[in-house]
Amino acid sequence: MNIFVGNLSSQTTEKQLENIFTPFGEIASVKIITDNYTGRSKGFAFVEMPERMSGEKAVAGLHNSSLHGQSLTVNEARARNNNENFGRHRN
Repeated sequence: MNIFVGNLSSQTTEKQLENIFTPFGEIASVKIITDNYTGRSKGFAFVEMPERMSGEKAVAGLHNSSLHGQSLTVNEARARNNNENFGRHRN
């Protein structure tokens, strides 16, 4: 299960995210999304958990929890739609 984690502090590390998800089950990967130019966190990450039930428990247990003074948004990641133009209009 691919999980979106939002509202991250710029101080948050991938290891810290791994540590808060580990009690819910096996972690396949953790990736904090960074700006290509500055290398700074964009404030969100994706956590991959191989077992769906573990992922669902993590979402239920961690949504609205606090990390570095930030209330986390944790939910199942949606598939990216390549046709989205992010509000830009094409002529």
